[in-house]
Amino acid sequence: MIFEKAEVLCYRIFDIANEIALERARKELSAATRRMKLLREGSEYLQLPDPPVTVELGRKSLPLQRGPVAVEAIARIFAHGAASIILKVPVPRGTGTEDLVALADELYDSPAVDALAVDLVEQLRKDLLAATEDPHRWEQSESYTVVFAQEIAGNPTATDLLERLDIARLLLGERAPIQLSGQEKAEVTQWSFSYTENDLTVIDWNGAFVYEPSGSYDIPDVLEIVNAQLLELRYYDDSLDRSIKSVYDGLSHPRNEGLIRIFRSPYRAMARRVLVTLLEMSEFIERVENSLKVIGDFYLARVYEGAVRRLRIRQWQASVTRKQQMLNQVYTLLKGEVDTDRSLTLEAVIVLLIVTELLVAFLGR
Repeated sequence: MIFEKAEVLCYRIFDIANEIALERARKELSAATRRMKLLREGSEYLQLPDPPVTVELGRKSLPLQRGPVAVEAIARIFAHGAASIILKVPVPRGTGTEDLVALADELYDSPAVDALAVDLVEQLRKDLLAATEDPHRWEQSESYTVVFAQEIAGNPTATDLLERLDIARLLLGERAPIQLSGQEKAEVTQWSFSYTENDLTVIDWNGAFVYEPSGSYDIPDVLEIVNAQLLELRYYDDSLDRSIKSVYDGLSHPRNEGLIRIFRSPYRAMARRVLVTLLEMSEFIERVENSLKVIGDFYLARVYEGAVRRLRIRQWQASVTRKQQMLNQVYTLLKGEVDTDRSLTLEAVIVLLIVTELLVAFLGR
């Protein structure tokens, strides 16, 4: 297979805020911006309630083994607090399969891509400071790579590509001259989609191969949205872990003990923090899940559902939901302790008033 027109899209997605006001962000950015819009037929079955903002960052130099390469840099900002840096690495015309595998393997988890993406997102954070709520940068990020081909010599069909192009090796970045097992190939290529005979999308957990002669970027855009959702679910899962650990530490070492507890419950502030966390998490997760809505069963919708399954979005959602339920149970227990301490306080006040009344009566006589 000879690739006449292709590029590798390197995504690095960061969590930079709890929420981003996208219209305010457009005003803060001096560069030309636009809202994401899916254009191909059937895109109306995928709704973007608050479409992310795309920002052109210009051409940047990316150091590769073959030397510095000029790449097109793009940023995409999501209302739920994620920011994606996209580097479009050109594939030289006439590149063969083995050279493309080598290039893809170099770009997967590339330190050079990571470093350039971090520099770009840090500048973006400064520019968006006024449009973000609780600005920060989570130490983890999500990386994804899409090999995007528009022209392949001979205009192969989807069937030809699946039979003649070793897509499994390409997506795994397997340079070694080995023959992958049929089981491994089937595992990598099980999520394959075609709308016509001459296009193909293969989705794996860390990358995808997209052959789109029309040049439409709708499928890479959908894959980016899924990865942004995955990042936010991982972030919320980590936040819930930290909240649960904080509650455990507080229960293990309560500050107020003995008689002091009668007048000030050690669990009141903790219960309030847990309640605030539950409310915030519920709002954040709803915002993430509503970033894209499927309202029909068309090609793009099937690609989206396939990506959701391949990237195990449902499992992360289940993990977050389970920890939310656990935290909710903890809140119920803490609220019970607070109510008990409040009852003790009222009883202590009543006893104190009775004793005071007796003392006043005795001293009066």
